[in-house]
Amino acid sequence: MASLSARFRYLFHKLDYSTALTFKSHQQSRIAGINIASTLWKNFLGKLTYLHCNEGEEMAPTITGNGVTLVRKLPLVDPMRVSVGDVVVFNDPENKGRFLIRRLAAMEGNEMVSSDENDEPFTLEKNECWVTADNESMDPKEANDSRVFGPIKMTNIVGRVIYSMQTVVDHGPVLNSDISQQTDSSVLAVELDVDEMARNLKS
Repeated sequence: MASLSARFRYLFHKLDYSTALTFKSHQQSRIAGINIASTLWKNFLGKLTYLHCNEGEEMAPTITGNGVTLVRKLPLVDPMRVSVGDVVVFNDPENKGRFLIRRLAAMEGNEMVSSDENDEPFTLEKNECWVTADNESMDPKEANDSRVFGPIKMTNIVGRVIYSMQTVVDHGPVLNSDISQQTDSSVLAVELDVDEMARNLKS
C-alpha cells in the first residue's frame, strides 16, 4: 500500500499529466476553450499507466520474450520529462501503428560518433533522439534501432517502461535514469497491479 507522501506525489503527477494532455489537445484544436475544464477533469480521472506486451529479444536482458510491461504515459516529451538511460515506447518509424521499446541513448544537441571511421560524426537536431536495443549480442539490423532507421523525433515517444514481468515469478522495476526512477516511484506505488500483469502474460 502506498504511503501518504507517495499518494500526494502521485496526485501531483496526475495533475501535471492532465494539464499537459489537455493543453496538447487544445493546441491541436481537438477541444474548444469551453470544454477545457471538463477535459482536464476527465484526464485527471484516468490512469497514468497502461500495459504493453513485448515481442522479441531486442531489449534482453532488461525485457525478454513475450513479457508484459507497465508503461507510464508521456503526453509531452522533452528533455525535462525524459532522460538518457530511460527505456521508452515510441511509434515505429518504419511501421505505422506499431510500437517499439528501446533505450534512450542520446538527445538533441548530443554529438554522435560511429565506431566506423568512414561515418561522419553528426549532432542530433532539436526534437531528435537516438534509441538503441539493450541486447548486445544482436547485430544492428536484428536490433532494429537508430543504427538502422536513424534518429527519431522525440514527439514519437509515447511512454516510459517502468515495470516488466517476464513470468509470474520473474518481474520487477525497469532500470531507467535516476531522475526518472525517482519521478516514477509514486506512480508504481499506486498503479502497479502484479496480478493484472500476470493475467496478461502470453502462455
